[in-house]
Amino acid sequence: MTTVAQLLSSKPNQSFHTIEATASVFEAIKLMAHKQIGALVVTSGDRITGIFTERDYARKIVLLDRSSRDTPVGDVMSKAVRYVRLNQTTDHCMTLMTDNRIRHLPVIDGGLLIGMVSIGDLVKNLIAEQQFTIHQLEHYIRGNSHADVAEVEAR
Repeated sequence: MTTVAQLLSSKPNQSFHTIEATASVFEAIKLMAHKQIGALVVTSGDRITGIFTERDYARKIVLLDRSSRDTPVGDVMSKAVRYVRLNQTTDHCMTLMTDNRIRHLPVIDGGLLIGMVSIGDLVKNLIAEQQFTIHQLEHYIRGNSHADVAEVEAR
């Protein structure tokens, strides 16, 4: 079972991004577009106060015809931030995301934000785990000797 710590260490780009609650939604969207990410952790000083996602933008700015330049992120962010810790499993992350219909989970260690896990990270990890299992099963079925492999291939 893969832990969040293992998942983070396997990610080539472990960066995450934050934005102050007082910043405009326009600034947030501009940063998200530049970094090609779907969520920002919202902060007020060193404190996490929420999370701002593409979904928040679509539902709370676009659909309500609000100005992204005049609206602070703090007014439209999701305030209930679900998060995970390093020792939790990717299965736990997947369950949390599915049950709460979210796509991003901040990773907290010792009260500090140290990373972000996305649904894409979890799916990529799941595929890698399945490929490993398939490889192991194929290896088991074929056996270890070259003669066994040749025999199986001949059938």
